Amino acid sequence: MADELPRSNPRAVKGRIVALDVGAVRVGVAVSDPTGSFALAVSVLAAKGDWMADLTGILKEYQADAILVGMPRRTDGTDGPEADRMKLVAEDLASRFPRVDIILWDERFTTMIATQAMIEADVSRKKRRDKVDKVAAVVLLQSYLDYLRGDCVVSAAQDQPSGGDSRKRRGHGGKNAYT
Repeated sequence: MADELPRSNPRAVKGRIVALDVGAVRVGVAVSDPTGSFALAVSVLAAKGDWMADLTGILKEYQADAILVGMPRRTDGTDGPEADRMKLVAEDLASRFPRVDIILWDERFTTMIATQAMIEADVSRKKRRDKVDKVAAVVLLQSYLDYLRGDCVVSAAQDQPSGGDSRKRRGHGGKNAYT
């Protein structure tokens, strides 16, 4: 996929970004605020159903110009089977939403960070299970937004200095851009 999608400058992303932490059971969703300063938790979608149909509504509601997909890398930075699965998800997203940028971003440790934050906040185990994917999407998106502002250092494990694969398109439409 990296060779099929042209590289673009992630700092050129305008508008809101929807982040996805895609798991086997749940998909955590977060969105950037209108200024691109911070990430907001949105929802948890069931991964077994047609969650991309639900995503269509989220993209319309927030008028998002990009989808940030968490790329699960091994601790040594290499890709495994889950990373290959996310590349296929990204390709599916690109075909379903041709006017939206698709960006792959390293998601290592986001679930662990989200879980630890909820433990420290004394969130019960059941509530953590129900919310961890949404919080992990927030952690993922916030790391990307911090990168865009130059507030963090990108690890050497990212695909490229820009932080991942991206597909840049012209003519981001209005409300019909997501159908």
